[in-house]
Amino acid sequence: MKITGILILLWELSLLATGLSCTFKIDGSHNFTAKNHTSLPQNINKNVTILDLSYNQITLNRIDISILQTHVLLTELNLNNNKIVFLHNNSFGSLSSLEILSISSNSINTIEQNAFVGLDKLKQLCLCQNKIAQLNPSTLIPLKSLMALNLQNNMISFFDVPRQFQLEKIILYGNPWNCSCSLYNLQNWLNTSKVILEGENITMCSSPDALKNYSIKAAPYENGCHSKSPLPITQFSNIHFKSSGNSTLFQNLNDTVNNITKNAESEPLGKSWALLVGVVVVVLVTSLLILIAFKCPTWYNILFSYNHHRLHEQEGDTYEEDFTVYSNSLPQIPNTNPEENIVIFDQLSAFVVDEDGFIEDKYIDAQEMREEN
Repeated sequence: MKITGILILLWELSLLATGLSCTFKIDGSHNFTAKNHTSLPQNINKNVTILDLSYNQITLNRIDISILQTHVLLTELNLNNNKIVFLHNNSFGSLSSLEILSISSNSINTIEQNAFVGLDKLKQLCLCQNKIAQLNPSTLIPLKSLMALNLQNNMISFFDVPRQFQLEKIILYGNPWNCSCSLYNLQNWLNTSKVILEGENITMCSSPDALKNYSIKAAPYENGCHSKSPLPITQFSNIHFKSSGNSTLFQNLNDTVNNITKNAESEPLGKSWALLVGVVVVVLVTSLLILIAFKCPTWYNILFSYNHHRLHEQEGDTYEEDFTVYSNSLPQIPNTNPEENIVIFDQLSAFVVDEDGFIEDKYIDAQEMREEN
């Protein structure tokens, strides 16, 4: 441990000499350091190019951002040792001339995707000694001129480098790197590009246990990691199922998927991504079937009313014709009174097809009426 501490101290001293450190000296006239400011001062000269606001209580909220945007001539900005937790979108959108940005020793845990939009000329970015656990590679895409990136002493275990990255130097030590297949792209970029990994010997794997003594640049990977690029597990953790029919059931499905993704992140991705995809497909199909069951209940009625068979019009006509033929074949009885004729007519029209497709037995209805009378 003592040797590691000495190596880290030596590296930091070398960084001070090379300009990659998260601290820099600026003109005292533009120095607002250690003034206990809780927000950006509004009396800063608009023509300032180098500004030091370190060791204050600044949170870089919306008001601070609006004040900062007025200093369009800034080329260097130091926000070290403040109270910044969240980097909002377009936090530095108007600082198109900024070349050095240092936001170290804060408590940053969230960086929105468009936080660095507008920093086309930025060459050095220092985010060391924060609480960053995940850094979306698309967040760094706007930094087209970036040459040096310092991410030391954060909580990053996985980092996928944007393809268009043309860095010269990068600092990654002090993070709990998970040297599973998910880190293969980073290792491949470190070994194939011209970037210099500062502190390579102390940028070690934290997991799995078998690779703890390896540098992230030299850790061996299984053959499955080389066959194709690993599938980022975080793409599935954002899946949410919504339904107005049964919110509890779909919430359980969401929790199941999230638990699976969290468990899969701790394993080598080359072995678990296929199982994860299969589980997601099963959940999607199950959700679709449940949705159909709630939205299309017609099949219930068909299932439970199968014994009520509707007669087709042709079937009704057939029964009526058969009955007519049968009635004509009966011997004609003379001297029938009108009441008997009524009975015979009722018998002939006893089976009439109703509008709903069912046969109505009017003979029975007539008999019931007579009995009532």
